[in-house]
Amino acid sequence: MIRTLFLALLFSLAALAPAYTVRPDEVLADPQLESRARAISSELRCMVCQNQSIDDSDAPLARDLRLLVRERLSAGDSDSAIRAFLTARYGDFILLRPPLKLETALLWVGPGVIFLLVALLLLRRHYKKEDVAGAELTTEERAELAAVLSSKDEARRSAG
Repeated sequence: MIRTLFLALLFSLAALAPAYTVRPDEVLADPQLESRARAISSELRCMVCQNQSIDDSDAPLARDLRLLVRERLSAGDSDSAIRAFLTARYGDFILLRPPLKLETALLWVGPGVIFLLVALLLLRRHYKKEDVAGAELTTEERAELAAVLSSKDEARRSAG
């Protein structure tokens, strides 16, 4: 029983682990360069999937970019030089965390602004409902309500 539970837990944890799609033929022989390649590729967006890093994606373009990163590392480029090369080619969109600048400001502040606008609209709606609930009826509205209620009372009496 305990063994089965342990195996089920082990398989569950294995299923939750990220599935890296770096193929064995892509891995560099130098462990330091490979760890740098993994660090860089985990920060780069797959241009096909758009919600995954190139390290996690199995798209052909992601594979090409992983190979390009490893090729540039083997040639002696620094991490920042590789990022600069790729952003020059693909723009800031290739970075999973684009830098804060005028062109990307909306990406950084947009969600907060939208959240505040929704919160203000909900508050306004809430207080508007309270104002309506506490409002007094006009004389005309009272007379109309009394007429409706009396007609319903008469209908009930005649039916019953």
